[in-house]
Amino acid sequence: MTTVRAAISQTTWTGDKESMLDKHEGFARDAAAQGAQVMCFQELFYGPYFGITQDKKYYRFAEPADGPIVQRFADVAKELGIVMVLPIYEEQQTGVYYNTSVLVDADGTILGQYRKNHIPHVEKFWEKFYFRPGNMGYPVFESAVGKVGMYICYDRHFPEGWRELGLNGAHMVFNPNATKPGLSNRLWEIEGPAAAVANGYYVLQPNRVGLEDNEYGDDAVFFYGNSQVIDPRGNFVGDIGSSEHEELLVRDLDLDLVQQMRDDWQFYRDRRPDTYGDIVAP
Repeated sequence: MTTVRAAISQTTWTGDKESMLDKHEGFARDAAAQGAQVMCFQELFYGPYFGITQDKKYYRFAEPADGPIVQRFADVAKELGIVMVLPIYEEQQTGVYYNTSVLVDADGTILGQYRKNHIPHVEKFWEKFYFRPGNMGYPVFESAVGKVGMYICYDRHFPEGWRELGLNGAHMVFNPNATKPGLSNRLWEIEGPAAAVANGYYVLQPNRVGLEDNEYGDDAVFFYGNSQVIDPRGNFVGDIGSSEHEELLVRDLDLDLVQQMRDDWQFYRDRRPDTYGDIVAP
């Protein structure tokens, strides 16, 4: 059996970037101490979820995909010998920003990045103010823990991207989130398992938790946590995360299940892309 020990974390905004960076480095060190080989943080992990408002001051949270924050955690990854998924606010150039996850290998090498493709723009999720849509497709990277894909928050509502990641060879997909109560609650329960089953891979979904009223006062929303790890058969691996408190979840992934699921259910064999033209029609 090929087993990978994975960790995801959930927390709320502490009030300043430096303490958020320290907190997440602590998560990584705690995860490594528990034997984790790969670690993923929540969406935009070192800041507040600033999509609550449209304020240009939050542009200052953006930095290059190989900037100081990624370099700091690349050093941590190398020291601890773990793969890291780093969901950042990326500055590609002045005035051009993306919601991005950077993948760092266990030796500290930056393997590449994924830019969020689907950008919402609805009440308290004013993301088009901050991000351009991704332009890098759906890459999958060969890492020390296997074939890793990334998908970010609102992306999860679009099954086409999940399938692209499967077709590109993913055995595990990390989907960092900032998700609040409302219409999304039921979707949170079913979309991750549905994606895992339809594509025969692990889905790991960290989500923010708690009220960021220290940043937004009465405008703040309560992120519901419930971070979860889902196996290729759609089952939860261990308990889901707390709905109220920060938490580090460490779970074992039996990667043999990827092959077993794909042998049992030949969804890739039985696909009919020749009949799906309307899906990609503009």
